[in-house]
Amino acid sequence: MTNAFDEVFSDLNSIHSVEADVVSKQHSKQHSKQLSKQFSAPEKAPAAVSPATNTQHTYWQLPAIGEYHVLSLTPESSIGVVTLATAGLVERLAELKPNGLSIVGKLETENIGIEKIIQNTLAAANIKVLILCGKDSEGHFAGQTLEALVNNGVDDAMRVVGSKGRKAVLANASREEIEAFRTQVTVINRIGLQDEAEILREIEAQSECTRSQEQGIQGMRIWGQGLPDTFKVTLPMVGSDQLSTASPPQTPNTFVTITAAVKDPNQVKLDKEGYFVIVPKADSGRILVEHYSNQNQLLHIIQGDNARDLYWTILERGMVSELSHAAYLGKELMAAELSLTYGFKYLQDKA
Repeated sequence: MTNAFDEVFSDLNSIHSVEADVVSKQHSKQHSKQLSKQFSAPEKAPAAVSPATNTQHTYWQLPAIGEYHVLSLTPESSIGVVTLATAGLVERLAELKPNGLSIVGKLETENIGIEKIIQNTLAAANIKVLILCGKDSEGHFAGQTLEALVNNGVDDAMRVVGSKGRKAVLANASREEIEAFRTQVTVINRIGLQDEAEILREIEAQSECTRSQEQGIQGMRIWGQGLPDTFKVTLPMVGSDQLSTASPPQTPNTFVTITAAVKDPNQVKLDKEGYFVIVPKADSGRILVEHYSNQNQLLHIIQGDNARDLYWTILERGMVSELSHAAYLGKELMAAELSLTYGFKYLQDKA
């Protein structure tokens, strides 16, 4: 029973970082103002112009979806910063806008997360250095895996050679992409570093080093310009001019973009295992979950301090049998936990 729901709830674990992000943003405002005076650019960079539409944009849109900020894609901005799993660091560095910084984002997984970094880096030819900082993700070793990828590449099974991560297989990247990425960037390992001032000094030093080494830098390769429509919706996401000749071309993996369907909450498929009533208790800081049969008989009362412990207990005891019910339960338990944290009134939603 548990295996059927593992994938549905795998992303819910990351939701718990929301609270830490909010607290970090509020705590760092004053510190960020002080640092920005020392490291920020004196003037805001001019808006970029898209040749395809002749329309001004403050930021370019890179192909991969993720939690990152693009500050500049000019040739002078050659540094990317990967903050790994440290909450709030992405936003604080983005607010400071230091000279030379092109993009800053987090990385928590040793597979999909790295694939997205590869896609975005290859779409921005100005990025030459990736600085790894912040705390590495437990169990995933995403930062260590990214460094191993640049140093060692992948084996025949597309697993990153030398990675400590359990699932360091790049299933959505081609060998051509990987080799082009390895050729394009240098990785600076500052894993564990969370001090903003020291990170800014590293950005400044690496930016100066890159400027002194580069004789001519191409600007950003405009994503999708001049490519056939079929190429725009498939991987690899690298132009032929960037491909390595080290290995033969591979058939790209296709994907489909799906728009979420609108569901009528009144059209609910009943779970044969029953339903739940969620009651957060502000006085004790605990969440009570009443489990009823569809004949309204109280079967269980589950109590816990957070959504994660509660939904895993419910899943492991086989109290749900419908995927939609499991997804609903996770959403509502997270809302109940946040109501206790921030003091708002929780009202259980329809299915």
